[in-house]
Amino acid sequence: MHASDAVFLEELCPKLRVRHWRQSLHEHTQRCCIYCGKPSESIDHVLPRSRGGLSVTENCVPSCLSCNGHKSDSDAFQWYRRQRFYDPRRAMAIRAWLDGDLRLAIRLLQWATPDQNSEATTPQANLNLQAA
Repeated sequence: MHASDAVFLEELCPKLRVRHWRQSLHEHTQRCCIYCGKPSESIDHVLPRSRGGLSVTENCVPSCLSCNGHKSDSDAFQWYRRQRFYDPRRAMAIRAWLDGDLRLAIRLLQWATPDQNSEATTPQANLNLQAA
C-alpha cells in the first residue's frame, strides 16, 4: 500500500480535523488567553468574521470567554489597548501571530508570562540542562 492510497480519519471526518486544529491553537499558548493570560476556553478571530476575517491559523487566537465576548467584533488592537491588562509584549505577540510567525509569537508570550516560565529556570531544571 502506498501512502497516496491511504485514507486518513481526518479526511473522512472534517469535524475531527477542525477539533485537532483548535486544540493545536490552544497548545501553542499552553492553554492561555493571548490577551490576558487566563486559561483559554475559546478561539477568537482577531479580524472578526463579520468584517471579513477568515478561520485560518493566522487570524484565530486562543482566548478566554471573557475577552472573546468583551472584544466581540471590535478591532483587536484598539480594544486591547483600552484594557487594564494591556501588555505591549502580548500586543507584539498578537501582531507576530497575524503575520504568521508563530515561533516569535510564542517567544513573546513566554516573555510576557515569566511566572509560567519560572519552572524552566529552577535549580533542578538548570541541572538537567547542564547535564544534557
